Amino acid sequence: MENKKAAQLKDFTINNEEKAGLTTNQGLKVAEDEFSLKAGLRGPTLMEDFHFREKMTHFDHERIPERIVHARGVGAHGIFQVYESLAKYSKADFLNDTSKTTPVFVRFSTVQGSRGSSDTVRDVRGFATKFYTDEGNFDLVGNNMPVFFIQDAIKFPDFVHAVKPEPHNEMPQGASAHDTFWDFVGQNPETAHMVMWVMSDRAIPRSLRMIEGFGVHTFRLINADGKAHFVKFHWKPALGIHSQVWDEAQRAAGKNPDFHRQDLYEAIEKGDYPEWELGLQLIPEEDEFKFDFDILDPTKLWPEEEIPVIIVGKMTLNRNVNNFFAETEQVAFHPGHVVPGIDFSNDPLLQGRLFSYTDTQLSRLGGPNFHQIPINKPVCPFHNNQRDGMHQMTIHQGQTSYHRNGLNANQPEPVPVELGGYETYQEKIDGRKIRGRSESFLDFYSQAKLFYNSLAPFEQQHLKDALSFELGKCKSDLVKNNAVSLLNHIDRQIAEEVAGNIGAGLPEENLEVISDKRSPALSMVNTVSKPDTKNVAILLNGEPDDEKLTEWVKTLAQNNVNYSIVAKKIYAINPVLKVTDTFDTADSSLFDAALLISSENEMETPVLEFIETTFKHFKPLAVAIKESKALERSRVHLDTAGVYDLSEDDILEFIEGIAKGRFWDRQ
Repeated sequence: MENKKAAQLKDFTINNEEKAGLTTNQGLKVAEDEFSLKAGLRGPTLMEDFHFREKMTHFDHERIPERIVHARGVGAHGIFQVYESLAKYSKADFLNDTSKTTPVFVRFSTVQGSRGSSDTVRDVRGFATKFYTDEGNFDLVGNNMPVFFIQDAIKFPDFVHAVKPEPHNEMPQGASAHDTFWDFVGQNPETAHMVMWVMSDRAIPRSLRMIEGFGVHTFRLINADGKAHFVKFHWKPALGIHSQVWDEAQRAAGKNPDFHRQDLYEAIEKGDYPEWELGLQLIPEEDEFKFDFDILDPTKLWPEEEIPVIIVGKMTLNRNVNNFFAETEQVAFHPGHVVPGIDFSNDPLLQGRLFSYTDTQLSRLGGPNFHQIPINKPVCPFHNNQRDGMHQMTIHQGQTSYHRNGLNANQPEPVPVELGGYETYQEKIDGRKIRGRSESFLDFYSQAKLFYNSLAPFEQQHLKDALSFELGKCKSDLVKNNAVSLLNHIDRQIAEEVAGNIGAGLPEENLEVISDKRSPALSMVNTVSKPDTKNVAILLNGEPDDEKLTEWVKTLAQNNVNYSIVAKKIYAINPVLKVTDTFDTADSSLFDAALLISSENEMETPVLEFIETTFKHFKPLAVAIKESKALERSRVHLDTAGVYDLSEDDILEFIEGIAKGRFWDRQ
């Protein structure tokens, strides 16, 4: 079936690789493009040089304001298809027709850093999906974490001001490890749950292809009979949820700041198309108050053991962008872009986002017609009386531009609900105007404790290490002490360890939440583990055995494992195999595993450093070495979990280790 969005974008695409003459923007053919017009070869440039003026003016204006948050991102095109009709829950067409493939565009992003920051920083990852449905665009604008820092949108400017680089010195970039962020945390206990997520390994993902996505907020689905269900949206990755370790993430930031965007781009180019399944958590409207948390509170998740995630469809990203600026940078998301059958709840953070997002697009994209930019344009027709404005691309015909009108038979006229017109859900509202917070929002710590309880011991330790690192970067004792006080409400042992590490005071009274409640879905230990698309560095120390190397490479490829051959210099090993990277250009932090092949009695220092770092980061390591004594200078031990001696072990055992990913027993 034709991808309607791809077909639409072709009409706006220019291929400069095709033979064509150089022209100005007015279509004038240009005979010379290297020299400005001068009064003599060594004379001044003339004002009449219209070609220079046009070229330089466009260059001077070719940047637009970056997003205030989520500035650094990467996007890709794909498709979504529902498994079975969801008419029971929603009248949205794209959720009912199982034969229909809906085009999508997805943008992943970090939150804090600028466009030039690194990919692997500790941060939330934005996960925004634009569905180009036949009923209009639906934007599911979420994150890779199911909750957020604040409960009310009026605090969003304050939160962003606090987490962004500090205004007096514009530092740090792409990091929350500084005083103003942790001061905000200490002063706003509603941040407790989200802080636990951001200090967990979820904030340093291995790949954007290996993150979950969440709509964060509570929405409504409405069926054709007007029956409503509260809903939370989930994206479940086919490759599972996997992370880096902190030292690895820091190294990767220096070795390849574009690690995540390159990983996504190359996977799609190879045909290793990333996939996610769409899941729904559903609560009938009449059950809104049946839980020990407020389902409208954006700092709370719905435990999957209480409200199961129903898998309803699949999204596949199968095409990279043709132009980063035109597509990824100009795409405009808005949680208020909905279709019939999807509506909002009274989540106060969502309500504020519904106002805010239009404003930010007006600022970034120059005016009210940003919906006409090709990447934002719906695939269905759109007609209204909104004319003129900056960057208007449409030539509207006719005398009338208002509703109601008689001169044009009231066209364009409203569409009845039964013919697909959008109808806001008729929720009954009864209350006084008030600035305040519902008492049901005041439990700040129970789900923070739930999250911590649900983690494996090594995940808990990583979280405490992250807190110690972040707060250790703070300068203010007040900030440190207040943050420890907040942790003291979640778990006394966390507070004790972190306080001891950063030299902060520990509150005398233990105020931790008493709960042993767990949710297995919250630990990444319980995720999918497979070798598919993981990257192995094959390290050469000396001359390899061509026959063995060819056999191993073939087996890796048969198991969908990617590889790069790394040596001192680039050369052809045989007609098929070639060294692709050197020890100067490759680094352990950029691979999931390593295979060392050595024909020498001694190991070169870069080789030792590579395998030691692989070992240090708990990754699988295979060795095929001439002399075992050659490892004596290293901290790698052959009898350790996740280390495979290919003189004794089969390469398939190593591949099983690649699927497992990390060997935490090494601690």
